[in-house]
Amino acid sequence: MSLEELNRIAVAMIAPGKGILAADESTGTIKKRFDSINVESTEENRRDYREMLFRTTQAMENHVSGVILFDETLRQKAADGMPLVKLIQDAGSIPGIKVDKGAKALPGFPGETVTEGLDGLRERLAEYHDLGARFAKWRAVIDISRGGDITMPGWGCIKANAHALARYAALCQEAGIVPIVEPEVLMDGDHTADRCYDVTHWALKTLYAELFDANVALEGTILKPNMIVSGKKCPTQAGIEEVAEKTVKCFRDAVPAAVPGIVFLSGGQSDREATAHLNAMNAQYKDQMPWQLSFSYGRALQAAPLQAWGGKKENVAAAQAAFAHRAKMNGLAQLGDWSQGLEQAA
Repeated sequence: MSLEELNRIAVAMIAPGKGILAADESTGTIKKRFDSINVESTEENRRDYREMLFRTTQAMENHVSGVILFDETLRQKAADGMPLVKLIQDAGSIPGIKVDKGAKALPGFPGETVTEGLDGLRERLAEYHDLGARFAKWRAVIDISRGGDITMPGWGCIKANAHALARYAALCQEAGIVPIVEPEVLMDGDHTADRCYDVTHWALKTLYAELFDANVALEGTILKPNMIVSGKKCPTQAGIEEVAEKTVKCFRDAVPAAVPGIVFLSGGQSDREATAHLNAMNAQYKDQMPWQLSFSYGRALQAAPLQAWGGKKENVAAAQAAFAHRAKMNGLAQLGDWSQGLEQAA
């Protein structure tokens, strides 16, 4: 596939008013989500839940540019026999696939991880392309220490994860698949927003140096990062305006203009926090940014419909309405047109 086609797909993934639905929960993760609503995590229930989302026509057609899938979901068929990939395509969205094998302990660096999954990736990507995937996702996990003698992250963690992301991205482009590169700085600790800024800036600078060295064409990539937020346990939480200002400042300094777009992960933020932060960035700084800012949310799009559904067929319409609402709110935030009033009016 040519760079022109990769760029075309990447640009479509950050279309105005749209973002990406992250529905790539592993079997273990979706089980935890289902446990929270007392639903057994069977293959059929997982299929039914995701089919319900993909058949939410209003949300999919108007506000979802792409869907990240887990291996199982990419291969599944709907209850009527239609491949779930076809459902997504018919809604005008682009199917994608999570390809990493998860974060594993990084030898020599206590408490830190490196994401694995490069072995056999070339062959898996070729198969995924045949199954309809046109973009992929690889998540690197970067933690910030919470006191003690060890300061995280260390250079070994930053370097190893950036290098793995670059090798993954190069393989994706070789296969005609747009790589989403995801270096996530976790918000689990007690660190300040300024500390998050420093670590994120470091991770991004290192990532783009590695992508350059790997001959990855940035025009055919998408970045999926964290926002610059305070750690969950930090006694002083950065407000919406501070998050927007610090995030845009960090990314303007660290992300090359050749990248078509940035799709933020929600990373543990509440539904409305993730929406409000994205909106503030687009409302105040859109004219100052060379790339589009959008969303690639999992929980921030799915928490409400999951609770509304509860595993019951009679709740499908209510769950789809909840999903449509969250997708619409984030679509408005991508344009900088969201407000608290719109949430309250729903």
